[in-house]
Amino acid sequence: MSLVLDPRLAADTVPVAELALCSVRLMDDARFGWLVLVPRQEGLVEVTDLPADERELMWQEVELAGEALREVFPCDKLNIGALGNIVRQLHVHVVARREGDAAWPGPVWGSGVAEPYTPAERQARVAELAAVLSSAAGGPDGNP
Repeated sequence: MSLVLDPRLAADTVPVAELALCSVRLMDDARFGWLVLVPRQEGLVEVTDLPADERELMWQEVELAGEALREVFPCDKLNIGALGNIVRQLHVHVVARREGDAAWPGPVWGSGVAEPYTPAERQARVAELAAVLSSAAGGPDGNP
């Protein structure tokens, strides 16, 4: 499966891991623990564009992403969304939320100005998340 990433997703995120179906990327906004999962297939806009078995796999990978976020960014609530109003390419946001965070209790989308990670912070977070995802998914290739 190949993937040409939407330029906005490419500009706002950094790669973390490759799972069986999705590329997992960290949103470059240190205010929130925020992952974006993008299925590695061209032309997908809606979740329903995936065949049923791949939809099920995508939600399993969303669950893995949520587990990784909870471990690396302890939170009160996970927000999960596949909006696609601005970036049409199918992608799913998984956001670790804490009461009192920069957008609480509202949505993170469009809230304030992103605060990019420092290079060292970004590298550390990516490494932590990749390790948790690899362990949860069963190995470095993301396959159980």
